[in-house]
Amino acid sequence: MRAADREQFILDEAIRFFAERGFEGQTRELAKRMGITHATIYRHFPSKEALVERVYEHIYLNRWDASWGPLIRDRTRSLESRLTQFYLEYVERVFDYNWVRIFVSSGLKSFDITNRYLAIIRREIIDPACRELRHDLGLPSANDVPLSERELEMFWGLHGRIFYMAIRRFVYCTPVPSYLDDIVYDSVKGFLDGSKSLMPKLVAARSAKSASSEHFQSPGRLRDSNMSSVHSKPNG
Repeated sequence: MRAADREQFILDEAIRFFAERGFEGQTRELAKRMGITHATIYRHFPSKEALVERVYEHIYLNRWDASWGPLIRDRTRSLESRLTQFYLEYVERVFDYNWVRIFVSSGLKSFDITNRYLAIIRREIIDPACRELRHDLGLPSANDVPLSERELEMFWGLHGRIFYMAIRRFVYCTPVPSYLDDIVYDSVKGFLDGSKSLMPKLVAARSAKSASSEHFQSPGRLRDSNMSSVHSKPNG
């Protein structure tokens, strides 16, 4: 077997191994399962951490579609159609035994796969979607009123609602609908319908909090207050 083919073989087997055993699985056990020596693994991957990093690149970064971020920002289409298309494609791409189980296992261990991947989700999907929803509802932009944690959590709730079906299927091994498109349509529609009444309240609360913070922290106000205090002291 050529070196490149052997490396790919080790990587493919490692993905299946970690999906089944979690990251507590040892590379020595992986080598035995593959019928190769332990040293062979380390000729291609200098450490377990290096092997895990390649797993991350192979099944997470390689499955991320660079068009998803621009899709969320495309105002020539309705926000509902954008979110629906994203989640239909996302379900197709990530509802996979190895993907889901390694993702969950990483979150329970010291490997940083989960946090790094969720940072991409927040940057490319959650933050932009919050901004687009404000625009869709005619609310102040994030440049005028910063996004609040409550707004972001509202979108994380939608994302979690859809991903939880993968958890149920591949981690809990409980039944989920075989046809998920309708679930995606319902989730996005229900989310946007509810946001019409909730989102203005969240933005108003964030605006009030920002105004209050500026009121009490303004250097000018503090200076004026100090001057007022000086002038109010009795003479002599």
